[in-house]
Amino acid sequence: MQIFTPEELEEDILTDLLEEINELYEASEQTLIELELRPEDNELQRSLFRSVHTIKGDLGLVNFKPMIPLLQHVEDLLDYLRKGQVSYTSTMSDLVLLAMDKVKIFVSACFNEGKAEYDADVIARLIDKVKQISPENVGLHEALLAEAVNILNPSMGQDNTSPDDSVHEHSASQISTALPSTGIPKDISKPNQADILFFREMMKPIEKRSNYWEGRSDRISKLAFYINQIAGSPINNEQLAVACYVHDFGMAFMPLKLIHKKEKLTDADFNLIRSHVYKSSRLLEHLDHWNDARNIVMQHHERIDGSGYPLGVKGEDICDGAKLLAIIDSFEAMTQNRAHKDNKRQMKKRAVIEINKSPVGQYCPRWLGYFNAGMSNLLKVQ
Repeated sequence: MQIFTPEELEEDILTDLLEEINELYEASEQTLIELELRPEDNELQRSLFRSVHTIKGDLGLVNFKPMIPLLQHVEDLLDYLRKGQVSYTSTMSDLVLLAMDKVKIFVSACFNEGKAEYDADVIARLIDKVKQISPENVGLHEALLAEAVNILNPSMGQDNTSPDDSVHEHSASQISTALPSTGIPKDISKPNQADILFFREMMKPIEKRSNYWEGRSDRISKLAFYINQIAGSPINNEQLAVACYVHDFGMAFMPLKLIHKKEKLTDADFNLIRSHVYKSSRLLEHLDHWNDARNIVMQHHERIDGSGYPLGVKGEDICDGAKLLAIIDSFEAMTQNRAHKDNKRQMKKRAVIEINKSPVGQYCPRWLGYFNAGMSNLLKVQ
């Protein structure tokens, strides 16, 4: 590792630099989410180029030399993109985000500690991969991008799930930028409303039992309504609300030492946690008018490729409610604190991108497309 010590700069100059990089980083994350939906959108491509170009220029002004060559080659790649000479892919998104992560960490260290560590060998190997990408070797692009991403983050998988084309039917003007104010459906019968309110109240003390759960059922239910609306409401909102509130009821019967365990979970731990699906679904077992909700609860950990649990159901045998809840449940887990030391809370924009990088077959592409469309609109106002 090498040590970089910046020239003496006034604190307000460094503060302004860090603030602008943070703002451009946020803008770039939003742009990358939009590009997942509209990869051919030239204005988005140009916007991403401008963000990287501006950060590179800012670093040049304060003579932060070690990061400038990396940004220059990322900028060159994005220049090809905006000129239509290369195609946007999700792996390119990974590369841009990870490179900007590295720059952000470098600048923060200079600001907070007066110096920054960096690995010149890693940067050199990364630049070597990126500069090999050209309009003349299109067939090699994805492999070179994957190798570059692997240099930056060896643990990052490369399989991607692409949003379904149906998401493009929903323009920004057609989608509300506000979540519903409540997780309880409106204009429903009083008995059904009473049931849902009962389930909601029942979950409150269960959520308070853990340091990490409070408010999660309301958050999940409101987001589920929102995405269902974008999809044209194919799922009955009453059934969806009940499923959102009770799908983790079975976690109430897990030992707290397991819920709060910071070490790696064992196979026995996983088996115990997986049993919560049965416990949750049994709550609705004799309530025939909530059969659809019970089905959603039973299937929300199933996967499209059949690798989920508890029954290994796959594809079209999984109901729409479960396909949607699987995505939102993952998003909730990523964006809230959890006990395990490796499960760090992520920014919402980053969580959306991470979900899109999940292995093919984990989530339904159609519902992932609706989720992307909804989150793209919600995150515009944040």
